[in-house]
Amino acid sequence: MGRIARSPRKRPTLPRRMTLAAAALILGGGGLAAVNFYASASEGGAGGRGPSGHDMSQMRMLSTIDCPDVGNSLSTVPDAAKPRVDRQLADLDTQITDAYTEFADNKDRIQRDPGLADRMVLAPLKAKRTDSIGQIADATGQPDLNGKGLAACSMRAADAPEPGDQGSDPSGDRTGGDGQGGDQASGRGDGQAVAAASAASASGLSRRDFVDIRSVRPNVAAPAPRRGASTGTFTSDCGRNQNGKRNPDNVIVAPGVSNGAHHMHDYVGNQATDAFSSDGDLARGGTSCRNQGDRSTYYWPVVRVLDQGNDVDAKADGGGKDKNLGKIRTPVQATITFVGSPVGKVTAMPRFLRIITGDAKAFTNGNANANASWSCTGFENRQLKDKYPLCPQGSNVVRTFKFQSCWDGKNTDSANHRTHVAFADKRGACPAGFKAIPQLVQRIVYDVPAKAGAFAVDSFPEQLHKPVTDHGDFIDVFSDQLMGKAVNCINTGRSCA
Repeated sequence: MGRIARSPRKRPTLPRRMTLAAAALILGGGGLAAVNFYASASEGGAGGRGPSGHDMSQMRMLSTIDCPDVGNSLSTVPDAAKPRVDRQLADLDTQITDAYTEFADNKDRIQRDPGLADRMVLAPLKAKRTDSIGQIADATGQPDLNGKGLAACSMRAADAPEPGDQGSDPSGDRTGGDGQGGDQASGRGDGQAVAAASAASASGLSRRDFVDIRSVRPNVAAPAPRRGASTGTFTSDCGRNQNGKRNPDNVIVAPGVSNGAHHMHDYVGNQATDAFSSDGDLARGGTSCRNQGDRSTYYWPVVRVLDQGNDVDAKADGGGKDKNLGKIRTPVQATITFVGSPVGKVTAMPRFLRIITGDAKAFTNGNANANASWSCTGFENRQLKDKYPLCPQGSNVVRTFKFQSCWDGKNTDSANHRTHVAFADKRGACPAGFKAIPQLVQRIVYDVPAKAGAFAVDSFPEQLHKPVTDHGDFIDVFSDQLMGKAVNCINTGRSCA
């Protein structure tokens, strides 16, 4: 879809633009702290220098903090060192959250004197990270961690301005960065558009984070099953979290740490899951699954509607304290299905296997581990990785998580929680040394307003609720009998539940 036509006008002068920037600094729904400098070289004095002599061209929409992911750099962690390392990794996340809050709370001062970002935010953060990384290096016997430049963080923009953008509003009228149309197809009037843009700004989003699903070309392709493929399915009915089991913990990444996720999770399946759950606790825990042989833990970040007030966690960890505000929306449907391999048979998962799909920090980490898939009912042959979909009337938003389907045959977890499992290649084959296991596919459906900025997924505060950060977590707590049944159904081409 084409770019919205703009009426010709001059760009605002720098003083007016700085005023507009200040007006755009909203800390409401999700805690966006955007320092919006859209100055050309001819503005702000000789050489395009702004306050305190900083190069204004390098300071566009400073909105968040970008730190290297230390966890992804870990190769091995001795069993005896895991509690200490998990604690330090969780501390690193808390340090970033605290630094982001410091930045957000002092946005006006930093706007007037951008050098404060270094003195107030980045330098203290680096000192804390240096200490934590040193402790991880000592615990793991990986002294090279200290030399990888992992301690230093930087400020970064939420979105780079597009050529021809006018003014300083990061949620101004533009199409998505990938050439897919924005929300202009919804036919909303100017008043509604302004309200939607305000909601988007308040959540840390811009309108470019949303796209009309009808403007997206079909892009889903699956490998054709070969002879000997495992074409069956096993479905576990675990509900849609009607009972509202939620917490901001992450027992996989931050075991033993309250609020280790800094965002709220929906849970289905095992009802004993929190940060302190042992494998024994999970084995004994109740389950929301209809088949009591499935006590597995399935969890994902909640989706919130941003313009309908706040929820009960507005002043709690994982909620408002971590810049996650708005009404939590319970899914209208949540389907859990295990499918087979297009190139051969699958083998049973080991009990207590842990799998994370996607990357909660993909906005700053990049797309290497991102696995978000957003779409709309009736349009699921069109999947979006870094955009939220705007669905037409009668269609609902869909999140689809396709988990890794290859296992190393030995480990139920790994130091970075990733390398013990892998994705199959485009043909559906596992990497050398890996075995095909039933692939978990979660399909979660929401009834949310079809307005840009009206909804968002919970996230770490500095990730600004971006759609690319979507992720899912799974701990296998099937009984041996039920796992055997699931594998048999899948390998023999039947559909079972």
